Amino acid sequence: MSQPRFDVLCIGNAIVDVIADADDSFLSEQGLDKGAMRLIDEAEAVRLYGAMGPGREISGGSAGNTAAGVAALGLAAAFVGQVAADQLGTIYKHDIEAQGIAFLVKPRNDVGATARSLILVTPDAQRTMNTFLGAAQMLECSAIDPAAIADAAILYLEGYLWDPEVPRAAMEAAMAAARDAGRKIAFTLSDTFCVDRHRDGFWTLLRDGRIDILFANEAEALAMVGTDDIDQAIAALAGVTPMLVVTRSEKGAIAVGAGERAAVTAEPIERLVDTTGAGDLFAAGFLAGQARGLGLEASLKLGAIAAAEVIQHYGARPERDLRALAADIL
Repeated sequence: MSQPRFDVLCIGNAIVDVIADADDSFLSEQGLDKGAMRLIDEAEAVRLYGAMGPGREISGGSAGNTAAGVAALGLAAAFVGQVAADQLGTIYKHDIEAQGIAFLVKPRNDVGATARSLILVTPDAQRTMNTFLGAAQMLECSAIDPAAIADAAILYLEGYLWDPEVPRAAMEAAMAAARDAGRKIAFTLSDTFCVDRHRDGFWTLLRDGRIDILFANEAEALAMVGTDDIDQAIAALAGVTPMLVVTRSEKGAIAVGAGERAAVTAEPIERLVDTTGAGDLFAAGFLAGQARGLGLEASLKLGAIAAAEVIQHYGARPERDLRALAADIL
């Protein structure tokens, strides 16, 4: 097999995060459940934006954050996601390319407005996310280049994008191209609401052998299996996927695969600021380790390092030098 151009190619929602501080009373006034994620329409996005305090505009989206983490660790990353030919789309494309990530989809004029997530961060670092998907859910099969997919060692897909029918078809086309090229396919469950909506479909992907690496946090793993016992959930999921990674916040993470089981503790931090992107950056570190041929424990350690960095500042993209932080492993 030829040496791939990209270590990891990520496909997901191209979303600009607008992050603002808020207190519990503001959430209550707006009828928002703290820590939850909800989908909103463009009118609600405009209304809530007007009610929020000053915001910071930072390119985000789950798979985009993972691509940024992979690039920050010194690996070759690519991103596939749809933006509109508008101001936020220009911001998103610039931010991706400025980090050395190949942006493989052209902005379009016929897909509505670029997606944005209005993220309210309370003093306890909990984030309440209000997401307008806009152009992101208009990613079509025509945007998938089989040659580019074949030129990536690992294809990484986010469960958030599985929800709308149009991008789901695009993701399935990408999975078929990766499988035809003999490349690995990684998939993240993304959120318990994704699991609740698509549990049967996700189980079908796993049982059909279409996923090589599955990422889930503890709540998602429990929801997939329908149990309150994390060991039972891990055993069930590990039985249907070659490699399983389960993150457990401050309790660390566990990986099972290739006849091996490994676990790491969470990395120490100075101050918890914003948990946005923690799982995305953990996935970046783990995938970077796998792309470099490292074992489960070293890959988990890279994930923990990347996640610890991103939760100590606002935004879901790394700000410190991840390669320096992970130098002992890489």
